[in-house]
Amino acid sequence: MGRLTGGDPSLLRRINSAVVLDALRGAGAATLTDLTRATGLSRPTVEGVVEGLISEGLVAEAAPEEPERGETRRQGRPARHFRFRAEAGHLLGVEIGPHRVAVLLSGLDGRVTGTGSREVAHTASADERLEQVRTLVAQVLRRSGVPRSSLRAVGVGTPGIVAADGSVRLCTALPGWTGLPLGERLRRSFRCPVLVENDANAAAVAEHWEGAATGSDDLVFVLAGLSPGAGSLIGGRLHRGHGGAAGEIGALHLLGREATPEALLSTTDEPLPPLDEQAVAKVFADARGGDARASAAVDRFLQRLVHDVAALVLALDPELVVVGGWAAGLEGVLDPLRAELSRYCLRPPRVALSALGETAVATGALRLALGHVEERLFTVERPLPERR
Repeated sequence: MGRLTGGDPSLLRRINSAVVLDALRGAGAATLTDLTRATGLSRPTVEGVVEGLISEGLVAEAAPEEPERGETRRQGRPARHFRFRAEAGHLLGVEIGPHRVAVLLSGLDGRVTGTGSREVAHTASADERLEQVRTLVAQVLRRSGVPRSSLRAVGVGTPGIVAADGSVRLCTALPGWTGLPLGERLRRSFRCPVLVENDANAAAVAEHWEGAATGSDDLVFVLAGLSPGAGSLIGGRLHRGHGGAAGEIGALHLLGREATPEALLSTTDEPLPPLDEQAVAKVFADARGGDARASAAVDRFLQRLVHDVAALVLALDPELVVVGGWAAGLEGVLDPLRAELSRYCLRPPRVALSALGETAVATGALRLALGHVEERLFTVERPLPERR
């Protein structure tokens, strides 16, 4: 295809379409006059763009507004109203975790219209786990009456270090996950763009979108568990690092700290079984019940966690730290974390619990899918001029 130039009319049409479509998305329903005023384009241009968007299925004519009660209906032909068709395509946000998989379905506006989750054994193989994802997606689509062909993009959040192509470079939480070409495997099932992201990174995106961090562009999200991870946004942009390994604070115990998190949380001489959520929950519950050994174990675990988070805060200087994850009794981490950050950091950040809870990872994955579609619908990059 030939390169577009500054005066190319096709580039101008794309820009005008993106501008009008974005205005419609935010307006609910709008007339041609409304769109002319909002975009600064001429009425004939707006009218032509709207007709083109209708033919593409992205815009539909809306029913005229009914007059308020007691208000006289105006004479003459009512103005035509138009709306953005959020139902013109659908998005999926998928969480693939050690113990469960979860799915969120939305239209092109990001509003969730379908959900589903199912438990998965932490010993499940990669093939078994992916089959559970496919089965769950099929159930959610069927219940929502959405054909698979309607999917425009799929976001996926998963533990591990994720490469740009969606493959998993390293993962200790899921059997058979290291080296898995996850993005490639899922693209075979969905036939649409699949964006794979580390689970803590996805959760950070979610909290910034509609969680505890909606007003903060510099934040750290801590996904607390036996092997904690963290995702961070700097200036509102996700920071992945050079190789996608930014925020892997769960590896800090290797730097001269021989005791693993499973050993720290043990109330006996034997470490907890790896990834055993029920065992962790029992330790936290026993601590809340006054058990001295359990309280000591929880204190050791929280002390390690706050030291790990403090190291990241010193490096990034975020405005906010959001704490989430599956560890039961997580509210017990806030006061010691605040105290430790005040002790070690030049400017301690605010600290808050996740507002999204267990839906954070899937919500962030959905936001990544929505961002992918938004770039194609509402953004037009001006091409560079040809070199002569």
